[in-house]
Amino acid sequence: MEFKIIIAGIGPGAKEYVVPKAQQAIDEAKVLVGGSRALAEFSHEGQITCPIKADIPGVLAFIKEHVQHSDVVVMVSGDPGYYSMLRAIRQHFDLQQISVIPGISSIQLAFAKVALPWQNARLLSFHGRVPNDTELAYAPGVILGMLTDKRFDSQNIARYLISKGWPATATAHVCSRLSYKDEQIVTMSLGQAQQGHNASHCVMIVEG
Repeated sequence: MEFKIIIAGIGPGAKEYVVPKAQQAIDEAKVLVGGSRALAEFSHEGQITCPIKADIPGVLAFIKEHVQHSDVVVMVSGDPGYYSMLRAIRQHFDLQQISVIPGISSIQLAFAKVALPWQNARLLSFHGRVPNDTELAYAPGVILGMLTDKRFDSQNIARYLISKGWPATATAHVCSRLSYKDEQIVTMSLGQAQQGHNASHCVMIVEG
């Protein structure tokens, strides 16, 4: 019998945004991998656990060892298909051994919070990277959905987009702490976002 690596998306943060199938896989897991916060929230007594930290090779080695004897459930924030451990796991394990349970991403929730369709949006990340100029290019009607980090927080992204030709009058939505009780959605012009409300590790949506 070949055991599976089950990658379960656990949503944007709050437990109620975890889909039932992912919750069932987590509850039934004998071996559970995830970030420290996720393990504190979801793991229970009797499970073998491994935190995902900077040592990704160590996490992959843990999975390789334990998947020989049991299914391994890997919890990833948001949706597994959007900047998660899925890419690294695909590179080290047979695809037939991988099962993915999708989740609700922070990008998806942010668009829902501002009631904005996202089928034509450019989905980008400033989290540890910088999108290229083609991805960021302005045109009337273009919509950007972006992950931010400490370096590229909402103020710095606003400045960067204006420097790349975006008008200061474009609409910006800064969506922080999504799904939590202290969630905050602030809408302003891109020009105002350069100096106004600032947030990092959030989602920023800009409408051209």
